[in-house]
Amino acid sequence: MPSRLSEMFQVTPKPPSESAGDGATYTFKPTLVGGARQFALTDDGLSWQAPGKSGIWPLDKIAAIRLSYRPISMQSNRFRADIEDSRGERVTLFSTTWHTIALMARQDGGYRSFIVELHRRLKAAGCNVFLIAGINPKIYMAGLALVALVAVAMAGLLIRALLTGEFAGALFLLGFAGLFAWQIGGFMKRNRPRTYTLDALPMDVLP
Repeated sequence: MPSRLSEMFQVTPKPPSESAGDGATYTFKPTLVGGARQFALTDDGLSWQAPGKSGIWPLDKIAAIRLSYRPISMQSNRFRADIEDSRGERVTLFSTTWHTIALMARQDGGYRSFIVELHRRLKAAGCNVFLIAGINPKIYMAGLALVALVAVAMAGLLIRALLTGEFAGALFLLGFAGLFAWQIGGFMKRNRPRTYTLDALPMDVLP
């Protein structure tokens, strides 16, 4: 009887989630109306497919990789990888995928596994790749200047509110400043331009 009961209530283990896998493949949909982008790491290199075009890049032809943090209104935890070959051709991966007009889903495990596996294979093959984390330095410096201007303006408004006794306005400014620092400050910190190595990936630009 015990053995019969154990057979009746035996649970079949679920297969591992396809979102992570072994890191050799990754698929996402960058837009709602367009087709899916498919990437695979094969013996021939990096294979990719997009609507209307495809290609296979040998690992030693990959010239540069840029990893960055790219939040948008529908998904604050969104990351991007730009991969460029020696001819200047570029493919882009996002850590999210479109499902419906109201749903952009995260694929943290699958994206992270693919990026880590790509770097592992590049290192194993002895490839010389220019590795960059963060956004373009010129855009970053312009962003820093804008943040500084906003900070000075908000500080001036706060001082004026305190001097005139507008304490409710001062509290509002403090709350807004905290929200601004949390969102914009986090974006700027993660996307600080710098280089990295194949065996030391920057964790702040990975999910």
